[in-house]
Amino acid sequence: MTQQHPITPPPELVKQWQKRFEQGADIYQLFTSIFQAGADQELEACCEWLRTESKTALWQTEALRVARRPKPPSLKEQALEVVTGLEKRWDLQCDLTLLRRALEQLDD
Repeated sequence: MTQQHPITPPPELVKQWQKRFEQGADIYQLFTSIFQAGADQELEACCEWLRTESKTALWQTEALRVARRPKPPSLKEQALEVVTGLEKRWDLQCDLTLLRRALEQLDD
């Protein structure tokens, strides 16, 4: 009796990967996307198990998902990090306070 592994990609996704490979996709990017898809599928399976088997609250499984798949920092957050680095490293002839205040007022 053959049993399919629970983390098996759907045939449509395999076809997409094969097409990308045949079109000369960067092998590193291709394998990265394959690993990410498997990891995402595993995370979802874990969250589902926590919800159904251990009766973990929805907010806890969502916290796990956020912790394991953090969103990248916004452009504003990245710019503020640059300003902070400049403030710490150099005694500049300009006042970065104005730039910092402007960045802080921007939406993310």
